[in-house]
Amino acid sequence: MRQPVRRPVRQPDPVSAASGAVPARGAAAAAKGRRLVELDVLRFVAAFAVMCFHFMAASKSLWDEYPTKLFEPVARLTTLGILGVELFFLISGFVILMSVWGHTVGEFAVSRVSRLYPAYWFAVLVIFIMYRFSGVAGFDPKLEDGEYLLNLTMMQGAFGVGHAGGVFWSLWVELRFYVLLALFSLVGITLRRCLVFLAAWCGLALLAELTQNETLVFVFMPRQAPYFIAGMAFFLIHRFGARSGAFVPWLLVAAGYGMSLYAAMERVGERVRLVGIKHYPAPPEAVVVAITVVYLLMAAVALGWLRWVRWRRLVTLGALTYPLYLLHQTVSAVVIPAYRGAVDPWLLVAMTMAISIGLAYLIYRMVDKPGQRWLRARLGALLDRFRRSRPRGRGGTSRTATTIPAQSPEASVP
Repeated sequence: MRQPVRRPVRQPDPVSAASGAVPARGAAAAAKGRRLVELDVLRFVAAFAVMCFHFMAASKSLWDEYPTKLFEPVARLTTLGILGVELFFLISGFVILMSVWGHTVGEFAVSRVSRLYPAYWFAVLVIFIMYRFSGVAGFDPKLEDGEYLLNLTMMQGAFGVGHAGGVFWSLWVELRFYVLLALFSLVGITLRRCLVFLAAWCGLALLAELTQNETLVFVFMPRQAPYFIAGMAFFLIHRFGARSGAFVPWLLVAAGYGMSLYAAMERVGERVRLVGIKHYPAPPEAVVVAITVVYLLMAAVALGWLRWVRWRRLVTLGALTYPLYLLHQTVSAVVIPAYRGAVDPWLLVAMTMAISIGLAYLIYRMVDKPGQRWLRARLGALLDRFRRSRPRGRGGTSRTATTIPAQSPEASVP
């Protein structure tokens, strides 16, 4: 298999051709380096939906009563905000396949680690300090010091240790997805192999759901896999356009959609069964509508119908999504219990959201952005050093210049 073409650092192209893959018209914009600004918007929509869910629908402990009662006029929407995470998974399937295509496993690993960890480490540190040295009690994970240290690896889920932040569970899901995709990339990513991989994963995820075998569930993630699979299929549609056989990715999208409906209704249904439909008004038909809208939005991205979204400031909006997602619950644990007796609930939610978004922006500018740059440079240097230490390949040449996929809002994480 011939080596994938490398591009200069100034013009990284996560959709560069791999062996057996022919560039398609559908990827023309991406091939020229155009940022998919529409994905920045969708990422912020997903984070905002999750924030609305936590502030106005889910956290009785924050308000000392059911928040859906306080915010009854919007309860049927805020209860569905839980599915913002599912939108994140769809986006992740799309952009992570984009990121790994045409890059080595080492480059992909450097890209992911430098993207995920700086803001995450900061969030774990903030949570540790807050619950160790303040009187805040809401969402306290009640972890030992060693368990906080394990949380810094982001792999605490593998050891049965609780997550320092309530939303960190989704990052553990993302990490397992990255490992699956990295292993797949070892054989060389082509269109045909992608279709086989996605079809196989779809079947194995279905088997895991039917059997509830612990190993199969752990590896193939049946409740999250449909979103990753459909997101990757949407990327293939975006990249290869109307090539012959394009109906196969659409079949995979349809399969992911059907499995997603089941997974979403089960996830929302668990919460309804826990507190009752009166306190969590999210009937199955509402879940179907929400998942359908999410899939239609991703289809619009894949087909290029949202290319008119070009306002550059939306890139920054997408960039602060990750720190917002990581710490909005922590902000609410401090602000809402302190002022719920003195401030109107609607105004208090608006204040808490504004503080969360403002803090996220500061973290992005002061921690996340410089942290990514610093970590990517050092990990890239280590990767170069490792390559230089390896024997030269056939033809007496070796690659010594690392081209790491660009860290853009397209490299989505929850």
